[in-house]
Amino acid sequence: MKFFKKTVLMMLSFLCFSFCGSNHQREMDFTQGIVRVYYDSVADDNQPEVIRLNLHMEFKEILSEEIRLQKVYFRNQEAVIQKESNKKYVAHFAQAKVIQDLILDSDSKNEYGNKALIIVKPKFKLKKDEAILEYKKNNKTIFFKLTGITEK
Repeated sequence: MKFFKKTVLMMLSFLCFSFCGSNHQREMDFTQGIVRVYYDSVADDNQPEVIRLNLHMEFKEILSEEIRLQKVYFRNQEAVIQKESNKKYVAHFAQAKVIQDLILDSDSKNEYGNKALIIVKPKFKLKKDEAILEYKKNNKTIFFKLTGITEK
């Protein structure tokens, strides 16, 4: 009897986890054809410590009316997507070089003026050449993973 209960419990848990995985995979599908995704980096003349990254997306066809691009997550940052033309979209990111003076002393009381590091946990764990595209289709938020992003 114990063997039967364990077997049934294992089968039910297996079915539950297999259905969860398949539902998540369906949401990661993007219906429009993407020609290429690339980024370029531009130094700001007014602020030399700031580097701006522009993530460009080019589509094969004009996006359908039911799809609205919202945000893109790239290199632990997020940005709003702006339309450049009918088939081209861009997102702008700013990366500041952090130069911080630290007071280091053998007596910890003398290090009182040091600011604590701000650690922000990223929403998605991505590689350097990956991004997550957030869009709405029929008022439903969907995420799509972009891979193979190159620098131009």
